[in-house]
Amino acid sequence: MARTSDIFVTVDIVILALRDDDLQVLLVKRKNPPFEGKWAIPGGFVRHDESLEDGAARELFEETGVRDVHTEQLFTFGTLDRDPRGRMVTVAYLALVPAPLALHAGTDASDAQWKSVYALPEMGFDHAEIVNYAVKRLRYKLEYTAVGFRLLPKTFTLSQLQRAYETVLGEKLDKRNFRRRILQAQVIEETGEMQSGDGRPAKLYGYREDAVAEVKARRLFP
Repeated sequence: MARTSDIFVTVDIVILALRDDDLQVLLVKRKNPPFEGKWAIPGGFVRHDESLEDGAARELFEETGVRDVHTEQLFTFGTLDRDPRGRMVTVAYLALVPAPLALHAGTDASDAQWKSVYALPEMGFDHAEIVNYAVKRLRYKLEYTAVGFRLLPKTFTLSQLQRAYETVLGEKLDKRNFRRRILQAQVIEETGEMQSGDGRPAKLYGYREDAVAEVKARRLFP
């Protein structure tokens, strides 16, 4: 663990995914005190010989069995009483993954499950606050960047894309306006394939890797 003048440094990772038309977060049930038996986001102490990013990746794998998840730094939380073990400063990370994501509880957790961000269980530390902050940040980023595509598979229909945005934003979007805005942003392109099934076949789209993620000086939605 990292220690500077009795201040300990930890990392915590908020992993979000769209599952069953719901925005869900990956939580682990703590095996050890403090907050034994309570739900928490994956995380732990940073070792003296590793970077914050490496510590986040290691803790994620140890507690959930998940590897190779893209993460970005979210915020630093450091209120005086956030951890009963002493002064703890945590650097939180946000990860967006397409479902399904296989997982299992690791050495520091007795269970790992997906939970709705809109109905969080009782959680240890200030982790409910961290999850809520991550959702707020995601909604903000969704309005001016292409970050939402990390929640989707490689190809998707416009209807699937709209449902994803509505689930994250927590509001209904006008179909015609959504499609016009998203196509004007030039962040997606047709794949030339169609999705078959019940009803009329729908065009499949993919995120343009060469697209500019930032939509300058204006909101995409609503």
